[in-house]
Amino acid sequence: MKIGIVCYPTFGGSGVLATELGKALADKGHQVHFITYQQPVRLNVFNANIFYHEVRVPTYPLFDYPPYELALASTMVDVIINHDLDLLHVHYAIPHASAAYMAKQIVKQKNGRNIPVITTLHGTDITLVGKDKTYEPVVTFSINESDAITAVSRNLKEETYRYFDIKKEIDVIYNFVDVHRFDKKPLEAFRQVIAPDNEKILIHASNFRKVKRVDDVVKVFAQVSKALPAKLLMVGDGPERHAIEELCRQYGVDAQVRFLGKQEQMEEILAVSDLFLLPSEYESFGLAALEAMAARVVVISSNAGGLAEINVHGSTGFLTQVGDVDTMSKYAIELLSNNSYLAEMKEKAYQHACQFDISKIIPQYEKLYSRFCRMETVKKC
Repeated sequence: MKIGIVCYPTFGGSGVLATELGKALADKGHQVHFITYQQPVRLNVFNANIFYHEVRVPTYPLFDYPPYELALASTMVDVIINHDLDLLHVHYAIPHASAAYMAKQIVKQKNGRNIPVITTLHGTDITLVGKDKTYEPVVTFSINESDAITAVSRNLKEETYRYFDIKKEIDVIYNFVDVHRFDKKPLEAFRQVIAPDNEKILIHASNFRKVKRVDDVVKVFAQVSKALPAKLLMVGDGPERHAIEELCRQYGVDAQVRFLGKQEQMEEILAVSDLFLLPSEYESFGLAALEAMAARVVVISSNAGGLAEINVHGSTGFLTQVGDVDTMSKYAIELLSNNSYLAEMKEKAYQHACQFDISKIIPQYEKLYSRFCRMETVKKC
């Protein structure tokens, strides 16, 4: 199949999922065309089946804001026609689904082809941005005009039906993880640099927005560090980082906390970690938590959104109410104080992550694609 993938190229979950999906499809022999404004951060390998098409947005004094959606739709049309794509798979509703609808109509008028569009909903495109009255009518229309709709969790599917007048069935295809990539033996030399006195290592990774409640991570760690020797790794960057650094100083734990910024090789960092903290106000799925579990890291998270669909309370980790720092701290201290208990839960986390391995999820997308591809393409697959 010749598949166009439209996504954001950044570190966010939707861009990561879209890129890893495209790479996996290319490894299986499909021709994959990424369409976005810069090369995706995870698109770091050479594969003869992978193509990258940059969306160029001309700037004119007339426009206060460059019309990205128009440039995106035009680029889609160009790639569809010149590379004879079988379908478009757009990730994140805004503005990709609406731009795909426009591109579909233009292609139909130009050469009579009806290019199928599959839209995958990832989270904030529905629960935050999409609900804004400014965008809601366009989001609802473009989702309903998609040939197929998928959501990355049951929770997100329910949220979409709750907030939007969606007339079509939404298929749940979970986010996935390449378990083989994250199943690494820890580099002892690396761990020694971070925890020279064999301290327990806690970790948090996010885009440091308010919805992630990163301040709760610091509050939990402050309680944990009073009970036992520990270090905290903070991976990522975003608008809350400066405030979080100041909070570390206020709690007197700044010497025990390392801010690592954005990292592409998360598997090496997770391999030396013991406990992943994710106290988010909302997560449609929680890809960062799943990657941690695949690296045999126990997860303590809020019971928000789709997190309960991957983090099994008392088995792979623990779930608490949003903002319940004391209970999170209690679970963390109990776990990190008992090495055999910690080792047992690490293994359970890994085994559960295997259910979301990429090898089990990619065929679900291929099956979906085959419903909409041209007959001659389906016969080749």
